[in-house]
Amino acid sequence: MTAQEIAPPLAALGGTRPPAPAWFHEMLALAPERRFHEVDGARIETLVWGEHGRPGLLFLHGNAAHADWWSFIAPFFLPQYRVVALSWSGMGSSDWRDEYSLDGFVAEALMIAEAEGLFSSPARPVVVGHSFGGVPTAAIAGRAGDRIGAAVLVDSPLMSREQRAERRRQRGGPAPTEDRRVRPHRIYPDVPSALARYRFLPAQHCENLYAVDHIARLSLREAGEPGHGVTWRFDPSIWAKYRHGDPTVGLESARCPVAIIWGGQSRLVDEGVIAWQRSKAPPGTPSVEIPEAGHHLMLDQPIAFVTALRALLAGWPGRGATGQAS
Repeated sequence: MTAQEIAPPLAALGGTRPPAPAWFHEMLALAPERRFHEVDGARIETLVWGEHGRPGLLFLHGNAAHADWWSFIAPFFLPQYRVVALSWSGMGSSDWRDEYSLDGFVAEALMIAEAEGLFSSPARPVVVGHSFGGVPTAAIAGRAGDRIGAAVLVDSPLMSREQRAERRRQRGGPAPTEDRRVRPHRIYPDVPSALARYRFLPAQHCENLYAVDHIARLSLREAGEPGHGVTWRFDPSIWAKYRHGDPTVGLESARCPVAIIWGGQSRLVDEGVIAWQRSKAPPGTPSVEIPEAGHHLMLDQPIAFVTALRALLAGWPGRGATGQAS
């Protein structure tokens, strides 16, 4: 089935909220502190759970997403950890910039970690990056690996130049983060209309509509004055204003443990990509496939993802249960 044949997952709901399991409501009830920190002139949306001084977990989201993609995942790691999730500049409720870069995203992650005390614990923090979020995660492992305890790449499209070129050839155009065209956001008359158009990139099915509905609603903002409709929160010109750095260098020069998690049914990361990542990551890098999960595996298989990450944090070679490097 092609991406065009995959219907928007919320289209049939008419704006109603789908039923959700008890655990989902319980996790959302453990609400984070929400605040902003200024990083290089932009206010960065930040969500924080847990006590200051606990070992740190920093969650980094993917392209066109936002910090609340982690809001039903992060509480699973309480009370053992202090957990932080941010919205990259140009995404979520963070400020937009005139120019974006890999260096800038790395700076945002490290400065938010510093501001929220993730470097205050004797245990160095673990950075977890999904999809595009894995690109600055890998860069942090290479540039500041001595400051963090480990880096976890979650279905991240880190691949060789040859693999990227082949993907572009197969798709008949540039990769998502290399697409320089600017597509202005459509304005929808109301939230139900926008939710009916919400799609994943890459397109995929997702049975857990409660999770999709949650992140989709938090992807919207008012378009101007109240009553003038709604539109998406992310900067539509972000990749036109992005200055590329080499995303592979950090993985090859990582100065901390690295782990790889991917969805067994991902349309973005396949066995060839995983094999390449393994070849570049430090020797002994653990890799975990989440069966029956697509690219957005924290939505497809949230409990399996949490279990895999918990197991890594507790049993990683050379690491104790608190995430302290030995």
